[in-house]
Amino acid sequence: MDLNLNIATQVQKILAKEGYQVDLLHEFDDRLTGYHAAALVSIHNDSCDFINNEATGFKVAAAFATKYPDRTARLTSCLRARYGSITGLPVHSTSVTPDMTSYHAFGEINENTPAVIIETGFMNLDRTILTQEADRVAQGVASGILCYLKDESVGMPTPENISPEVSPTAP
Repeated sequence: MDLNLNIATQVQKILAKEGYQVDLLHEFDDRLTGYHAAALVSIHNDSCDFINNEATGFKVAAAFATKYPDRTARLTSCLRARYGSITGLPVHSTSVTPDMTSYHAFGEINENTPAVIIETGFMNLDRTILTQEADRVAQGVASGILCYLKDESVGMPTPENISPEVSPTAP
């Protein structure tokens, strides 16, 4: 939980430096009811148990039921492209579950809010980047969100559309 909060707080700071208002919400936050925003990105980390040697990488899943599937698909594409490029982690899309696509918060928010969930890595095999390079993880998430918000090309990030790095902070 502290690791997720650290990453989310850093993402919030990066986006705020870019001029965006960012609400940091908890998983069971009362403010989720009817929540309306340009996007909702739920940040998580995957299992800390050793599953097998392939249990490495990240995954992004869109809300299964969405009023605007094109916007949600674009948000998903931006996050996959930018996060993977910045962190160097592979996409682990074979383990996207119904718990991700039907994440409880997706049913609580305003239907006009595009929503995705990102599992930033596995706590076992990806532990080093998640714990020792949380700033790079946060930069990857923030860059994906900025790609969506600024309607940028989903391709590789360029120096002018990457925010400055933020030092890790403890929540």
